[in-house]
Amino acid sequence: MRVLIADDHDLLRDTLVEYLQSQGGFEVDCAGDLDTALALVESSAPFDLILLDLKMPGMDGLNGLTRMLGARGGQRVALMSGSCTRETAERAIELGAAGVVPKTMSAKSMVNAVKFMALGEIYAPVEFLNAMDSAATHPLTRNLTKREQQVLRGLTEGKANKEIARDLDVQEPTVKLHMKTLYRKLGVANRTQAALIAREAGLY
Repeated sequence: MRVLIADDHDLLRDTLVEYLQSQGGFEVDCAGDLDTALALVESSAPFDLILLDLKMPGMDGLNGLTRMLGARGGQRVALMSGSCTRETAERAIELGAAGVVPKTMSAKSMVNAVKFMALGEIYAPVEFLNAMDSAATHPLTRNLTKREQQVLRGLTEGKANKEIARDLDVQEPTVKLHMKTLYRKLGVANRTQAALIAREAGLY
């Protein structure tokens, strides 16, 4: 089974590659941005599945998904994301995505999802979509702006300010400003306490 993993987070990408290859039966290629991924698709044999990071360079939201779906070979394409909205997930599937995969999945579950989608099925875990809704309506987040909720999600995923800024396509000082208001609204003093509160509330 030929799989292309396109993600600019080296650790996540390398971990997934290593796990897939350890299972046997997988031939895995990698790319760190959309243009590199498209070039690989144009220059190699068709892939059974392509996994695209929603926030990596070149994606421009769902435009990157559309470009990849229209690439040579008509391969099945799925999105990977740690923070997309339910609306984005549903729109991606409407456009023809093979599924939307949360980055918080265990490696074993990710392998099963890859096999499932490569066989022609659509993968969109209900608990992932429901978590998006619950985060938006949870009492803890009612006071938070959408951007503050996105920053909080990044905190719970253990991301640095620079990574959160890249994911949200904003400058790092902007993330720091959101952090300050986030701490004040949550009544905490630092990122660890904010992440802990969010996890205990079952938000992300």
